[in-house]
Amino acid sequence: MGRGKYKSKPTGRRQFSTPEDLLAGTSNRPRTFRQKEAEHEEEPKEVSEDESGEESEEEEATKSKGTQGIIEIENPNLVKPKSLKARDVDVGKTTELSRREREELEKQRAHERYMRLQEQGKTEQSKKDLERLALIRQQRAEAAKKREEEKAAKEQKKAEARK
Repeated sequence: MGRGKYKSKPTGRRQFSTPEDLLAGTSNRPRTFRQKEAEHEEEPKEVSEDESGEESEEEEATKSKGTQGIIEIENPNLVKPKSLKARDVDVGKTTELSRREREELEKQRAHERYMRLQEQGKTEQSKKDLERLALIRQQRAEAAKKREEEKAAKEQKKAEARK
């Protein structure tokens, strides 16, 4: 169905309040933030004038920006900055390490301990390495001895051939 030259918006048609609705206060429109804020400001002013002079100073000090005064939220993730003065700082107090830092230190210490044992030849891996090294040295010594014997035998053959 055509509605004429202009398309209607997907958000719907606007609804206007009649003057009678406005006077009666039964308007469908939600109240705006400024109207709500104006209502909050009017309520404390109803206090008698003797007390209002003292309280107005307190209200100005506690009045917060934006919606903080209207909506009170306990945010567990909100970290309030703590400023420590130099005289309040405890120099002797040691800070606790985080889990990651603790694990990193334990890992480093374990590695250092393992390397010390490795140098002393007390770990299984170092024992295997030393056995392998001894076997290789033995094989090389036997090969060198065999070469020397072959060289001596060759020289002896040359000496006999000359005679």
